Amino acid sequence: MSRTRAALLALPTAALLALVPSTASAYPNPGRVTGSVVVHDPTMIRTSSGQYQLYATGGGISSRTSSDRTAFSTGVDAFGARPSWWSRYSSVPEAWAPDVSYHGGKYLMYYSVSSFGSNTSAIGLAGSTTGQPGSWTDYGIVHTSSSSSDHNAIDPNLFVDDDGKWWLSFGSWWTGIKMIRIDPSTGKQLSSHTTRYSIASRPSGTKAVEAPYVVKRNGYYYLFASYDTCCAGTSSTYKVKVGRATSVTGPYYDRNGVSMMNNGGTPVLESHGSVIGPGGQSIMNDVDGDLIVYHYYDGNDNGTPKLGVNLLNWSSGWPVAY
Repeated sequence: MSRTRAALLALPTAALLALVPSTASAYPNPGRVTGSVVVHDPTMIRTSSGQYQLYATGGGISSRTSSDRTAFSTGVDAFGARPSWWSRYSSVPEAWAPDVSYHGGKYLMYYSVSSFGSNTSAIGLAGSTTGQPGSWTDYGIVHTSSSSSDHNAIDPNLFVDDDGKWWLSFGSWWTGIKMIRIDPSTGKQLSSHTTRYSIASRPSGTKAVEAPYVVKRNGYYYLFASYDTCCAGTSSTYKVKVGRATSVTGPYYDRNGVSMMNNGGTPVLESHGSVIGPGGQSIMNDVDGDLIVYHYYDGNDNGTPKLGVNLLNWSSGWPVAY
């Protein structure tokens, strides 16, 4: 950890509040990464051996590895052979937006299969004892949506609460971000609790909210999400916002008290300089604190999507990237 980051961690809350960006130019640049860093929608874990394993959108779910969280190398896809059911939801077919975590003695990967702009989509689940690419066993479909649905079953994120209850948030555009209860014994929806909760929405203007990620810090549940337009290179308007709640199913409010069900959200990362459209984020707890792991479009490289990694400071009660 750099001396600058160590000093930031030691700042009192009042000083930290002053660091909350008030202009785009005040947002931090991504930390230094090298090697194979062209990615979309990254999720990253640190295995028991200390290796960093990153998975991202594309193919049979693309992978990268790193020993130091700086230099990344390309690995093989998570799935050497793509599950046959994918073809029902994408003509390519390829998988998007993986979410990897470790529970019950194994690594779990939730992921989505769809075609761009469609809500004929499915969330799948796979498991692995090592988390290594090529080791994943597919468990099939967890949740689906269709052209008649009011939501889109992509961008999954698993959250396990303090009582051991499992929750899956997901969603993109349409009526926003949803959450369902998951059965820990199967990784699929709990048959005795089939409520589909709505936790973030943009009822007026653009419907553009997606890529939820939930964590609990300091007694609050925090919902991160990506807002506005992804995947348009230097024309992307993607940004990361957050709200918090006292219950995992919401309601979530931003720093100004605006509900995330009504266009609310406190900015965490936005475009600045050559860092354009940061989003597709996940949160990873590492030895030096929480990381926000995301992609952005590099204005100095013709809008190529690149890996972004920043630490988060929670001293103000809200996540501040640095």
